Amino acid sequence: MDYTDVLYDVDEGVATITINRPDRLNCFRGRTIEELVHAFKRAWADKNAGCVILTAAGTKSFCVGGDQKEMQEKGSYGASENGLWEIDDLHTVIRDIPKPVIAAVNGYAIGGGHVIHVLCDVTIAAEHAKFGQAGPRVGSFDAGWGSAYLARIVGEKRAREIWFFCRQYDAQTAVEWGLVNRVVPAEQLMDEARSMAKEAAALSPTALKFLKHAFNADSAHIFGQVKMAADGLASFVNSEEAVEGRTAFLEKRKPDFARFR
Repeated sequence: MDYTDVLYDVDEGVATITINRPDRLNCFRGRTIEELVHAFKRAWADKNAGCVILTAAGTKSFCVGGDQKEMQEKGSYGASENGLWEIDDLHTVIRDIPKPVIAAVNGYAIGGGHVIHVLCDVTIAAEHAKFGQAGPRVGSFDAGWGSAYLARIVGEKRAREIWFFCRQYDAQTAVEWGLVNRVVPAEQLMDEARSMAKEAAALSPTALKFLKHAFNADSAHIFGQVKMAADGLASFVNSEEAVEGRTAFLEKRKPDFARFR
């Protein structure tokens, strides 16, 4: 595959996958998701890669979720070449790849970008990184991994706060909540991620594979909820309520959801 939205590199036993849409705050469209799925499968099959780093271009944003401008213009985020919207496949491959996945968060991890980092095995954040959800503000939601699995990470009360108020949290709060593993100065982010990745890549790959399966087993049942949530969202995204959320976001005003209560 000729990548347009991501970069892929392998060095010293570490595969680095970089979301490469910095002019759009590294938000994703169908093509981006397709390329990310391909890159993770490539890293899965690559015998030279023992660990994977997921990061993004620039210093402002890791990922702010779906491309709201594309959704507003086309009624969807766009599909992959096979005609499917493959966000569930991306979430699944991050969980299923039998190698540790480290998210190196270099800025905003908001909305769908927040879900992606939560699903990674380890998260390292730059000091200026921001975390949070935006779904209910823009007429969207993730009632699957983004909520149920998040509650396992930070606890029910904090997960509900994250979703019900759409606030943004700084990196220090995120590490205190257990949402990230480590916070480092921005200029040290990739060095720290690579250092940890090389440590993991030096360990027994079979042991790491079984350990990842073991960690995943306890939450695997959430996948059924994920599929129901995805179908619910697909039915909702072009409703008048959802359109009001996206339009308000693009017009940089507060949405008016009062008439939908």
